[in-house]
Formats: sequence, structure tokens, C-alpha cells
Amino acid sequence: MDAAVPFHSPVVVALPIADRRESYRFYREALGLTAVGEPASDGVPEPLRFVVNEGLHLMLVPSGGFGWVIGPNEVASRGQSECLLNLGFATPDEVDRGFERARGAGAEVVTEPSAKPWGYTGLFADPDGHLWELAAPAAS
Repeated sequence: MDAAVPFHSPVVVALPIADRRESYRFYREALGLTAVGEPASDGVPEPLRFVVNEGLHLMLVPSGGFGWVIGPNEVASRGQSECLLNLGFATPDEVDRGFERARGAGAEVVTEPSAKPWGYTGLFADPDGHLWELAAPAAS
């Protein structure tokens, strides 16, 4: 069996967005993320990149530029989700606090946090409709 390719950290997840300022505000307020880079003329770092943790960064790209990068593929329209981003927490209380922070920043609630067979989870959408799940392990 071949050895795995040695990927370098961080992994960068790129998402298309409609409004740089709104996305910048939302991700700072909803998830407490820190943007990296120098501000552009609009006061928002360019590129708009957030540190989720040491191994993962989130890049938010205006839809037009995102479409240019992905070539002949189409940017999914709002309401068509091609991925679900999951942030793990240690406890249901942490999920609840994170969810309330996101709600306070204007997140669209998809499902309220609740116990499910696989854990305690809640789902919200960002201003562009990208889905985020906040989750804690199932009680043992």
C-alpha cells in the first residue's frame, strides 16, 4: 500500500460570498474568528482569510472571483448546499453558547441545538447560506 501524501497545514476551505464587509463582520461576531492579512481600501483584509485553528483556515472569496477560480463549474446558488462545515465543542453548553453567539450575529437558524443519536448539534447558515453545524459528542 502506498504511503499517504504528506499534506501541509493549514488546510484552506474556500467559500463564495456576496459581500466582503458583511462576511467579515459575521465571522468575527458569530464565531469569534480572527482574520489575517492587511486591510484593503474597504478596511477588510485581502484576501479575506480567517484562522479557524492551526490546521484550518477559511477563505471567503467574492462570488465573481470564486467563479473565475473554479473554471467551467458553477457556483451553487443560495439554498443549494454542497458541504456542511462542522465545528466541534466539548459539551452541549459550549454548543449552546456558540449557537447563541452566531444567532446574535445574524445567523439563520436551520435547526436549534438538540440531542441526536450522534451527538448534541445545531445548524445555522451564514449570510451567504453556507451551513455550519456546531456539535458536541453524544453523552455516554
